[in-house]
Amino acid sequence: MFTGIIQAVGSIAGIERQGSDCRLKINTGSLDKSDVLVGDSIAVNGVCLTAASLTPTGFFADLSGETLTCTTFGRCRINQAVNLEKCLTPTTRLGGHLVTGHVDGIGEITQRVAVGNSVVMSIRIPQELSRFVALKGSITLDGISLTVSNIQDDTCSVALVPHTLAQTTLQNAKLGLKVNIEVDLVARYLARLLEDLPAQEKASVITSEFLANHGFNL
Repeated sequence: MFTGIIQAVGSIAGIERQGSDCRLKINTGSLDKSDVLVGDSIAVNGVCLTAASLTPTGFFADLSGETLTCTTFGRCRINQAVNLEKCLTPTTRLGGHLVTGHVDGIGEITQRVAVGNSVVMSIRIPQELSRFVALKGSITLDGISLTVSNIQDDTCSVALVPHTLAQTTLQNAKLGLKVNIEVDLVARYLARLLEDLPAQEKASVITSEFLANHGFNL
């Protein structure tokens, strides 16, 4: 699990194609690796990857064909900047929201507007994910925990404050850039619960008692 608070910006230092799979060499930049062991999980642009082996400057990770198809790593390139976050520990501050590192789809940046010192960015999201996105809710873009400021059809907007711009790859993001999207974990499970409800219950109002009975303690 992760928080969506980026700890460092690294880069892709090597790409080795292995049939339909791929091995990446990640340069971790300023990320503190003193407590990283082989087998640990590290989110790279929002994708949970396993450190298969460590190097003095980073680590190697193996990506399956499924990961390459479902994330932007299918079009990655040497020297591409990537957002990095180590996995949660019991004492980690939860500064963003709960992020699994399991990408739900790929979005595209459609607009970038400067508003004071911040930037409002619009992202076109896959239609099947739009029902999981809520105004003022959380969304993860390339591993970054962000708050949805506006929704219109298949597009959502997020506001990026100067600190987020300076500490992540979105500082240099251009129109048309593809980004990994992970929807809010709670929204995903609530949608699943609703799918399992009988038709007559779907028409009723969800109550605090209903949520508590299904594991959501308010």
